[in-house]
Amino acid sequence: MPVDNKPVACAIFAHCFTCTKDLSAVKNISNALTQRSIAVLRFDFTGLGESEGDFSDTNFSSNVDDLIAASEFLKGEYEAPGILIGHSLGGAAVLRAALQIKSVKAVAVVGAPFDPAHIKKLLMDDIKVIESKGSATVSIGGRPFKIKKKFIDDILQSNPQEKISGIKKALLILHSPEDNIVGIENAGMIYKAAKHPKSFISLDGADHLLSKKEDSLYAGEVIASWAQRYLDIPQSKPISTNKQVVVRIGEDSLTTEIKSGDHLLLADEPESVGGNNLGPSPYDLLLSGLGACTAMTVRMYATRKKIRLNEIRVHLQHSREYAKDCENCQNTSSKIDKIERIIEFEGELTADQKTRLLEIANKCPVHKTLLPDIEINTRLNNERNIFYDQQISNSMFNNFLYHISFNKFTISK
Repeated sequence: MPVDNKPVACAIFAHCFTCTKDLSAVKNISNALTQRSIAVLRFDFTGLGESEGDFSDTNFSSNVDDLIAASEFLKGEYEAPGILIGHSLGGAAVLRAALQIKSVKAVAVVGAPFDPAHIKKLLMDDIKVIESKGSATVSIGGRPFKIKKKFIDDILQSNPQEKISGIKKALLILHSPEDNIVGIENAGMIYKAAKHPKSFISLDGADHLLSKKEDSLYAGEVIASWAQRYLDIPQSKPISTNKQVVVRIGEDSLTTEIKSGDHLLLADEPESVGGNNLGPSPYDLLLSGLGACTAMTVRMYATRKKIRLNEIRVHLQHSREYAKDCENCQNTSSKIDKIERIIEFEGELTADQKTRLLEIANKCPVHKTLLPDIEINTRLNNERNIFYDQQISNSMFNNFLYHISFNKFTISK
């Protein structure tokens, strides 16, 4: 498999206690990593979300076992994970699992407790009932969960100091000083117990669940940048002359992955119309292409004619919204009829030169392409070599087109 048809690394994400893989913070952190070509396996611990089994029969040790099972799944189906990421109690679990997963080179924890027994604080009012009756139904985050005594016994057997000091992997600790669920002192204890290389990032202003989107996206970007230092990331290849564009969208989101030659980007829609706002909208991309082509065309002309043009700024706007237009896409008479383009030139230019540069701007290739009578032929890919070889296409998509956050793995017990 060519290196540019697969992710540069695979990661496993462990969610927080009683949460699921679909928590917004988990999705946002995963998306930030996948934009760096790091594929992320999000999965639900036993008895939660889409995974089978009974949550009441689980404990901290079984969560660690689930992580190891997820690692074996990745190793068998794709490639062994190089990164473990855990949030809250999931962070404590990846610290333990890292000791047993040899392929892992980097571990990142977000809002993680030093000791799994920290979870007793959430169960404080129910501990006596659990210990006397063997189990109790408790409310966590407004949802009922049955907790058995064996869960309490299991977390009390943890020896975090010994376990964390035995991790011979790069470690990144992210924690908010304002975290009122798992206090910032936990980050200090993890840092003190761990061996180098270890790093700490303060998520100041964030809450425990990273409810604000900007906090979780920032955490993901930091993890992605940090992890590449410890992974065997292949050297960047020269930009190819392949002009092929491949676009892919999943079943539960408007977030769209785009591979253009050697370049990767995302398109999306605002949250107000059902998107995740992780990239520009289709209309924004259209305007971006026109703006870039306009600036490049003018720059090439000015350079060739030795015109002293220091900078070009192109402002573009249209009054249409993709989501509304898409609702009327069956109406063939519907048109995007106006794009406003304002160009600024900076430099020692005469009035005649400015006029000429404006004329050149109107001759840019994308401008001409957008004029009436463009022909677009569309058909199903039922044969090879329509736009790309079918085998190559399947290879890219089976390997997540560099950066797809995949989450179909579930624990079954």
